Amino acid sequence: MVTNSFSQPVEESVSKVNNEIEVGEDLDFQRKWWRFENFVWVIFSLIIVLDLCGVFGRGPFAKAERRTADGTIDVKYERIERTESPSILTIRFGQSAIVDGKIKLYISESLVQGLGTQRIIPAPLESEVGAGGLTYTFLASKSPASVDLALEPSGPGVYEFTIGVAGADSLHAKVFVVP
Repeated sequence: MVTNSFSQPVEESVSKVNNEIEVGEDLDFQRKWWRFENFVWVIFSLIIVLDLCGVFGRGPFAKAERRTADGTIDVKYERIERTESPSILTIRFGQSAIVDGKIKLYISESLVQGLGTQRIIPAPLESEVGAGGLTYTFLASKSPASVDLALEPSGPGVYEFTIGVAGADSLHAKVFVVP
């Protein structure tokens, strides 16, 4: 069996400074990189704060409440919603909305189709189609009476809707649906 022995020491081809390997360093580039990293951290932090506030849905900024000038109806809803995520739109009626023990509620077609009304709680006695929307009739003896609409938007966009009671002011609002 033949063995090869090396009699010459291995020479290092990497230069050394203070007996350590010399590594190329570019402080200008490093400072630019640190500034970029700090900028990215600020952007990420801003996105997290905006999300917690509800800018992307489901937070304090996303919640809204509107009332007609005559106080007939008061609507609580989410002004920013997410596609295919359920939400509740609550309508509270003042005493002037109740006529002969009934409330006739008009909701626009955009609320039914665009925002995807899934169900109405409580179920209406009657419903009529026409005039660009639906009119529901509910039994109500005294105020406060309320109706909840379960919504589930099918696609992103800005949706305007109208809600009103027969013989009173209508309420117009917008909902922004994000993907």
